[in-house]
Amino acid sequence: MLDIRFIRENPEKVKQGCQKKQVKVDVDRILLLDKKRRNLIQELDKLRSEQNRISSETKAVVQSHEVLPKDRLEELEGEGRENKKEIKNKEIELKKIDEEFNALMVQVPNLPLDDVPIGKDESENKVLREKGKKPKFSFKNKDYLEIAQDLDLIDVKRAAKVSGTRFGYLKNEAALLELALINFAFNKIIKQGFIPVIPPVMIKSETMEAMGYIATKKDLAERYFFEKDNLFLVGTAEQSIGPMHKDEIFEEKDLPKRYLAFSTCFREEAGSYGKDTKGILRVHQFDKIEMFSFCNPEISRKEHEFFLNLEEKLMKELNLPYQVVKNCSGDMAFPTAIQYDIETWIPSEDRYRETHSTSNCTDFQARRLNIRYRDKSGKLNFVHTINGTAFAIGRTIIAIIENYQQKDGSVLVPKVLQKYIGFKIISKK
Repeated sequence: MLDIRFIRENPEKVKQGCQKKQVKVDVDRILLLDKKRRNLIQELDKLRSEQNRISSETKAVVQSHEVLPKDRLEELEGEGRENKKEIKNKEIELKKIDEEFNALMVQVPNLPLDDVPIGKDESENKVLREKGKKPKFSFKNKDYLEIAQDLDLIDVKRAAKVSGTRFGYLKNEAALLELALINFAFNKIIKQGFIPVIPPVMIKSETMEAMGYIATKKDLAERYFFEKDNLFLVGTAEQSIGPMHKDEIFEEKDLPKRYLAFSTCFREEAGSYGKDTKGILRVHQFDKIEMFSFCNPEISRKEHEFFLNLEEKLMKELNLPYQVVKNCSGDMAFPTAIQYDIETWIPSEDRYRETHSTSNCTDFQARRLNIRYRDKSGKLNFVHTINGTAFAIGRTIIAIIENYQQKDGSVLVPKVLQKYIGFKIISKK
């Protein structure tokens, strides 16, 4: 959530930021309601002060055992009744304005930072660099699903029979490959001061709203919601890690507070019908390893770059070709101020596909969750939150199968994973 003071002082910047993110919000209406709220609060303060005066005057006379003239007593009682009535009316009016004001405030996205490219969608993201060598095959390469089905690694047909479309079974060496990726990532990243955690995959609706992931119809359509229990299934571990410290205060010396979480994630994939319907690239359920940091605002840009650097190190150790892109304003999540994606080379498609993302959400989520830190002077400030993908496991397995495929239909295991998996090659039984 943006600071209302910032909106008051920078209305045009807020309007421009919303426009860059393609989010429609009536900023002028917010400012009008804000002005009405403040005026009403001032009026209520005066009325309550007057009510206290009337009560104090009456109480003082009663305690002194003085006899009030009947007309003065009636006058005080009348003033008190009228004052209470006006207070009640103003409170009702304030509640109504508050409800509309708060409903509009949660629709305001985090504003893109000044160095974010302006654009409408992923086609206008900026490629920063390409790393690694794309494989050159001496044979006609296959797509991952053909290879995986031939090696009995992925079964989408039986998954469809059991669960419907956009599900899959990981089997045999593919299941072991997932465990190897988990062990590799945790062993590597924990050394950087991250706390390992397995979080809940169901969170309260108010928690999801505070994290900024159900503010738009598009976002809401992506979520699985259990109305009876008022619970959402998470689409990323970030959504359950961020609220861990809701209403808490860190000491500055304890920042950054970093977590590394593994969880199953769920997305409806609304609006993606007809796209990537085969296989496990775009599914309703997938496993993911997510990094998260609560940090001092002064170092949040540096912390964000640190996350990106960790993601690149993982990719380099897997020896997978990738490119880093800086997301444009229209291709960033609602709570995000700046975002980088890593896209990995998929030979069968002759293009890069997104496998990682890392975002700086500044103090947007922390304000909603009331997560602060106490600086050296004792002043309380909101933390900044950073998130980043270590591995979206299904997509990483896809990239490994395609880039490490061999002429005989087998798949080499990346060297860095061999000690976790116990073999060097996946071949027919």
